[in-house]
Amino acid sequence: MLVHPYADTLVMAGQGTAVLELLAQAGKLDALITPIGGAGLAAGTAIAAHGIDPSLHLFGAEPAGADDTARSLAQGERVATMVPETICDGLRALLGVHNLAVLREHRVEVITVSDAESIAAMRLVWNELKLIVEVSSATVLAALLKSKSSFAGRRVGVLLTGGNVDLDDLPW
Repeated sequence: MLVHPYADTLVMAGQGTAVLELLAQAGKLDALITPIGGAGLAAGTAIAAHGIDPSLHLFGAEPAGADDTARSLAQGERVATMVPETICDGLRALLGVHNLAVLREHRVEVITVSDAESIAAMRLVWNELKLIVEVSSATVLAALLKSKSSFAGRRVGVLLTGGNVDLDDLPW
């Protein structure tokens, strides 16, 4: 049986459990940012997060060179014709059909970030927290830093995922 890596509803449900752990540990949040590629994590997060707190403001962080989700939400239909060009290899997948419907239903807003912003955020996570995260995951911190004024005074959760990094091939 073929199980799609991000457009399958059971995969989305499984990925949504990450936000359950975050909310259990962090408590009440005002906003939450997840990385967006095919949007399995973002869709699962939206469903789970709003199941707990419907007032939680949800954001997705997407590379500017792979911004099919931002374009799809803006155009009201799935953009499936672009060829993603980004260093964020984990986010090069095109948005799933069901995923778009979930993001729309849960009013997820997308913040696009440049590769340079993502690399800088990845390095900041390493320098300050001593955590290795994939550049794809660093998009969430890049989005937070890019939109500081939008998040000022709010409790913001970020999902940092993946440590699949080749230390001999860091982007700095």
